[in-house]
Order: sequence, then structure tokens, then C-alpha cells
Amino acid sequence: MSAAAVVPLLATVATAVSEAIVRARPQLAGADPVVRRSDRADFQSNAALPLAKRSGDKPTMLAAEFSSGIASHSGTVIADVRASGPGFLNITLTDAALWGQLAARLAGARLGVGAPCGGQRIVIDYSAPNVAKEMHVGHLRTTIIGDSLARVFGFLGADVVRANHLGDWGTQFGMLIQFIDEHPETPWHADDLGTGSSVSALDGLYKAARAQFDADADFADRARTRVVALQAGDEATVARWREIVAESEKAFGAIYDRLGVLLTPNDYAGESFYNPMLADTTAELLDKGVAVHSDGAVVVLSEQVTGPDDSPAVLMVRKRDGGYGYDSTDLATIRYRIAHLHADRLLYVTDSRQALHFQLIFEAARRAGWLTDAIEVDHVAYGTILGPDGTPFKTRAGGTVRLMDLLDDAVAAARAVVAEKNPDLPDAQLDAIAEHAGIGAVKYADLSTSRVKDYMFDPARMTAFNGNTGVYLQYAHARICSILRKAGDPADARVDTGASIESAERALLLHLDEYSGVLADIANSLEPHRLATYLYELARVFTVFYDTCPVLAAPEPARANRIALCQLTSRTLDHGLGLLGIAAPERL
Repeated sequence: MSAAAVVPLLATVATAVSEAIVRARPQLAGADPVVRRSDRADFQSNAALPLAKRSGDKPTMLAAEFSSGIASHSGTVIADVRASGPGFLNITLTDAALWGQLAARLAGARLGVGAPCGGQRIVIDYSAPNVAKEMHVGHLRTTIIGDSLARVFGFLGADVVRANHLGDWGTQFGMLIQFIDEHPETPWHADDLGTGSSVSALDGLYKAARAQFDADADFADRARTRVVALQAGDEATVARWREIVAESEKAFGAIYDRLGVLLTPNDYAGESFYNPMLADTTAELLDKGVAVHSDGAVVVLSEQVTGPDDSPAVLMVRKRDGGYGYDSTDLATIRYRIAHLHADRLLYVTDSRQALHFQLIFEAARRAGWLTDAIEVDHVAYGTILGPDGTPFKTRAGGTVRLMDLLDDAVAAARAVVAEKNPDLPDAQLDAIAEHAGIGAVKYADLSTSRVKDYMFDPARMTAFNGNTGVYLQYAHARICSILRKAGDPADARVDTGASIESAERALLLHLDEYSGVLADIANSLEPHRLATYLYELARVFTVFYDTCPVLAAPEPARANRIALCQLTSRTLDHGLGLLGIAAPERL
């Protein structure tokens, strides 16, 4: 941890229990203190139960010994330790320790959170739309989950490399370029369209080109010739391809800006970037005996995965015609990220249907010696977005839902909810709030669900002011900001550590103190929904506090301490929502 880090109370208590275990039973050194939050005290340790089996003692006797050891070395942090039940330790902290933790977390810009990932370079592969095709609902989860992980790891000190692996190369571009050149009257540049996006026009042109390719043998031959020209670096063909890529990137940028994600053109590294590396990658795999020749192709035969016929699962490194595909590019990509980007950790944020593909890629990379034990790699898999009927989300006509249309629906739903709650808002202000709330609602609905699970896209539910929604959390933050404005919003909160503490204050303080632990857990689990759950519970615990503990009308020192609690809650909500990529307006 960095010098600015505040040690969580849970860790302090765990250390105290561990030391008591060693004092009572030195042979049990290193045992898990099994400390967690409790509704019977501030914390509870269950260590005596599993340790009794190792030592042959009764759990109650061990608990009594541990309790005595903690009590005699408790210092200013632990007020009371009591053994109870079959061998539990109920541990209560001093009021001063809790107030001191509040003051310490408020004192720094990082809320007392350290940088445990400092020194790590983490490459996160996410979003990955296809050039000349519109981003659709299938791109939402990878973009939002990947962006949140990039924010969390960046805050925890990692050197994050955001990798947007665009689908910008392949035989389909020869077909599209040939069609565009044969239909110069059809506009597709953004400057020529007036309304609509260039990528939408390109998507339509691609579908028309595909139809002509299938129906017209002469056009198909011309398209194949254009593919060869593109791969050979023909100047005019490459220039047209670059125009298509540039127009597509503009459209992707518009969606990223609206979603408020961190991706920029500097993060784009499409399939074309790795194309010059494919031959060398193939040669290295052959030289090392990882890849083999098979019926004119070059393949990697898995040593871990078999197919339905019990034959090894196959990665196609090079096709019989000498061409390269998806497997080839991903092998070159992982090789490049390890050898040239010097990644310590690799995250691939794609849907769960690609699990086998990445298992085979990672296996091949290990066998080639690229992926060593010193490098972590994870396929960050996620489930499907479902429609109201519980099936994968589609348009009424059965087509794929455009991502921009999905965002428009959420913003419209949010606008209706905000307008009903605040009917006197000017239109411009209403539109701005609706945009924040609608986009935040979409992101929170995704990130509040365990990424491996499917979830239903329901704009009405996700924009509700009540329940576990992004709008509810934004409103909770705005409400606290209103309280602080009425209090004069003191810049420096003064905390009296000698003040007594109410039970609702205690619960809020203990929950606020868990923030750094939640972020550290996400770094291990790669589950952003744990942060969403924490923030929702924080808003709920704050509501109980505010309903039972007057803030503005309280006498001193309670008033100052409660204002400080409001400040830390507001800052934690704002910061936590920011790590989810969600705006936290001060007024809503």
C-alpha cells in the first residue's frame, strides 16, 4: 500500500486476532483469523472453530484464550471482546477509533485507498467493434465492463493499457471497396449524409455488396481481385480502406463519448495492426513444435481439450490457401502484448461463448513459452442482454438492436421519470439530467449484475428512483449534496474523536471503511458488480443514518461529525460511481 493508504478496521482487527492466536498457540501461527462484520458486534472472529480441530482443544476454551489475548493488547482500537456461542469472538471497537477512521479517510484525496496494483502493467482488451458495421447491443457489456475494470485498476495504481481490437481487416473489405467504387453515387461519408451516421451507411452498403456477391459471379470475381489488391498494398485500394476505417472510428467515438468511456483513437489496435506479424508468429509456433502441418494447413492441436469425437480441439494458425483468420490474429496479439507491451496481466473482456477459443489461445501461448507463470491472464466472460420475453434482445423484426437506439430509449425513459418528479425544470436542464440519468441507468443495470449472468433490458425499471438502480444512487448523491449546501458545505470537516457515537453512525462508519477492501476484491475477482452492490448498500445505510440522526439541527460536536459523515458518504458515492463510469450530479 502507498503511504496515503488508511488501514481498514477489518485488517486491524484481523491482525489483533492473529497476534492473539500466536500468543495462545504458537504452533498455529499463520492461521486465518476468520474476521467478518457482525450484527452482534462490530466484527466477529470464528477462528476458534476450525483451529480447535487442529489443536484438539474445545472451541470455547480456545475462544476464551484468544479473547484474553486480544483484551490485554487491545490498545485504543478495541473496546470489548467477548466469547460467545460455540466459540465465536464478538469484537467491538472504541468510538474514538471509528471517528479517527472517518477523519483519516476524509483527509486525503484518495479516501484512504492505497495503490496495491502499483508497478503492474495490465492490458485490457474490450469493446472491439467491427469497422463498417454499426455497434449493437452485443457491444454494450464488453465496453462497459472493460471500461469499469480499466478505471478500477488505474485508480489502484496499475499502468493500464486499453486495447480496442477493431475488426478492420479481412476479405469482406475487398468486397465492400469494390461495391463502393462501382456505386460512386451512393453517399457514405459523414459530411455527405446530412443525417445518420457514416457507419450506418457503410453497414447498408456492406449488406448490398454481400447480396451482389452471392448473386453475381462476375462481381464476386472482381471482389476477390480487390481483396488480393488490398493485401498486396495497392495504393488506391488501401486509401479507400483507410477512408472506411476513419469514418467508422468517428462513429465509434460518438458512441464512446455518449457512454462516457475512456477509449480514444490512441487505444485502437485493429486486426490490421497484427497482420504483418502473422507469418513470424506461425513460423515461431512451427519451430517450437507447438504448431504442425495438417492437410496443407498449419494448426495447433490442443493437449487439454478434445472435441466430440475425442480428437484434439484445433486452432487454425494458417489456412490451406495460405490465408489467416481469427485464431491467427489472436495468437499474434497475445505474443505482441507480452513481448512488446511487457504485460504483467492480460484481460480479455468478451462474451462467454468465446471461452473455449481463449482457453485454446492461452494454452498455445503457454506451450510457446510466451505466457509464463509470472503473467496472469483471464477471459473476463459475461452473459447475454435479454429482451422482455427473456430471449436475447432483438428488434421487433428480429434484427440486432443498434446500440445508439438502446441508449436513446433509456434516456427517453429517464426524461419521463425526471420530468414527473421535477415538472418545473427548464427543458435544457431536463435534457442534461435525463442524459446523465439514462446513460447511468444503462451502465448501472449492467454493472450491478454479476457479469457471468444474463440480465433483462428494461428501461422503465432501470430508470426508477426506487430500488437498486443507477438513478437511485445518483439521487442519493444529489440529496447529500443538498444537505451539505444547507450546512454551508464546509471545506474542512472537523471530527471530534472524543464524541459518543449512535448506532446508525456506527453502521455508516463501518460501511464507509470497507471501500478500499471492495476495490481490492474487484482487482482479484474482476467483478464490478461488487462495487455496485457496495454503493447501493451505502446509500441504504446512509438513509437509515439520516432518518435517525439529525444533521443540521444537531448540537456540537454531533453536528460537525455528522456533516463529516455526509461529506465522506458523498465523496465515496461520487468516486465509486466514477469508477463504474457513471456521472454523479450534485442536483437531480
